[in-house]
This record gives sequence, C-alpha cells and structure tokens, in this order.
Amino acid sequence: MSRVPKRLGRSTGQRLVLDSSLLATVTYSNHATLDVAFRSGAVYRYFAVPARVVGALLTAPSRGAYFHREIRHRFPYQRLS
Repeated sequence: MSRVPKRLGRSTGQRLVLDSSLLATVTYSNHATLDVAFRSGAVYRYFAVPARVVGALLTAPSRGAYFHREIRHRFPYQRLS
C-alpha cells in the first residue's frame, strides 16, 4: 500500500493503491466523498464519509473487512462504473 497521509484532509484527492484482495484503490476528496475501486473493476462513490473513517480504513489490518463493517451500507453511495 502507498503511504497513508499524516493528515487526511477533505481535499486530498490523492488516489491510494491498497494491498487488499477486495479493494484496489481509494480516493478521498472534497465534501467527504470517498471513491472506492474494487478489484472486480466496479467503482463506487460514498458520500458524507468522515476523514476518521477513511483513516481507520487505511490502517485496518483487513481493509476489506473494515469496509464491509464500517462503510458499506452505512453511507449513501452511487455506482460510477
């Protein structure tokens, strides 16, 4: 995985490649929007995701398990592709 930013601000817009069997990349940008690209090729955008939740995702021992437990179905989302 690429380095986790020391401060994950709402406007980082930095795409991070993850070492995960489920998640390929995440991008956290303006207005607490989290884009998640899955290894399957699907891309989803999650809205109103707090920076602390994204930070915990990036440091979780199992990013896929954390995603399922703390993000999936907890925040409004839209499929992008």
